[in-house]
Amino acid sequence: MIKKDLFNEDLQELAAFTKAISHPARLAILKYLAETKSCISGDISGQIPLSRTTVSQHLKELKDMGLIHGTIDGLKVNYCLCSTQIQSRLAMFDQFFDSIRTSEIHCDSQ
Repeated sequence: MIKKDLFNEDLQELAAFTKAISHPARLAILKYLAETKSCISGDISGQIPLSRTTVSQHLKELKDMGLIHGTIDGLKVNYCLCSTQIQSRLAMFDQFFDSIRTSEIHCDSQ
């Protein structure tokens, strides 16, 4: 048995989401795609200060998590944000932190 299987599905999904967005390059990719407000055709490595191969690996992580779509168009790939997945993940994130935010916290530092 894998240790993470000891935790409920919601926590596992939230952990996978936070892992997917835990790298600054992935955050930069999401931000860039959001700022352009359209699908990006071709190579976006010119916008991220990393090699094409490294950017491709980060794009794959985001795509595997469902946060972006990448569709092949001839020799290029069109990258778009998947807003429904992003909204779903953010709602899950908010729900998790709402329970923490609303709890009474008493820390007695000595």
